Amino acid sequence: MAEQSSESLPSQFGQLHIGVALYDPATAMVLDANERLEELFGYRTARLRRLSVDEYSANTYDYSSTRLRERFRAAGDGETQAFRWRIKRDDGTLVWVQVHLSALTLGGERRVLAEVRDIEAYTTASQRVGLLSRIMRHNLRNDLIVISGRAEQIASADDREGVAEHVGKIRETASSIDRMTDSVRQIERATTPDAGHREHQRAAAAARRVVADIRERYPAATITVEEATSMWFSVDGTFAQALSHAVENGVVHATDPEPAVTVTVGESPNTGRVEIRVSDHCPPIPDVEIDALDAPGENTSTAHGTGVGLFVMKWSIEALGGEIAFERDGDRGNVVSFYLPPEAPPEAGA
Repeated sequence: MAEQSSESLPSQFGQLHIGVALYDPATAMVLDANERLEELFGYRTARLRRLSVDEYSANTYDYSSTRLRERFRAAGDGETQAFRWRIKRDDGTLVWVQVHLSALTLGGERRVLAEVRDIEAYTTASQRVGLLSRIMRHNLRNDLIVISGRAEQIASADDREGVAEHVGKIRETASSIDRMTDSVRQIERATTPDAGHREHQRAAAAARRVVADIRERYPAATITVEEATSMWFSVDGTFAQALSHAVENGVVHATDPEPAVTVTVGESPNTGRVEIRVSDHCPPIPDVEIDALDAPGENTSTAHGTGVGLFVMKWSIEALGGEIAFERDGDRGNVVSFYLPPEAPPEAGA
């Protein structure tokens, strides 16, 4: 019987319904993979052999490429590893996977066997339940306390002016609840996407349509769309709701009575994806709001932000296979960046 090659998966792994790959623990490079792993990662094995782990990891993934390589080395030394990994497929879409790494000796060489399962649907559902739990536990409860307290003060008030003040606060709080429930409905739409309703369009044109609607609501604001590079993508209404939240946040949270927001559309220099940057001149987005995006269900102080709109942006963009990133532009304001899978422009005459 021929000796098993140290560069190839044993034949029995080819028939499994989970993704399986053979890695070199020293370099974290793929040596071989089964068909299911090719489907999950979106690359043929021959291509994967030439890619480093950071080339098919999501840019916003928590682990650095250095940390990932440490896990592969540890697995090669006999320390079993289990973790979530966010894969960036060849077409730019992202998918959450659960990875189990274990040591394997083939042909006298130490290798790492990676078992990979698709957990995208589970992760999305879990995050959605966690966010709804957080809203019920914190945001909605606080608003109801305000309404209840104001109602009690109305009952004991003996002057019309005092009653009017309490009624005004109740209406303001009720309006806040209405906006929050609308955001939850938008998240629901984003997490149950229908790819059949996506439209192939020029990214800058899509951004201009969204901005035109916002300009009508905020005539004092200066909102510009700049096209650095002509890019095309396929999106549905979730793109419009994500961009609307990003631009509108830059208007309503501005300290200047004539706020300015710039939307720049181009190609990401690092990944080639469609990059849409929304720059404002607002105070910093609180860290608690950004931290809560990755821990919507945790009962901690960092998961008690009130920015449900940030979740709308995040899940709307991720539903389209993209990523969202937040940064501070020095003392000037915030920059919210969307990264979406690009598509080829239509052929001339099509």
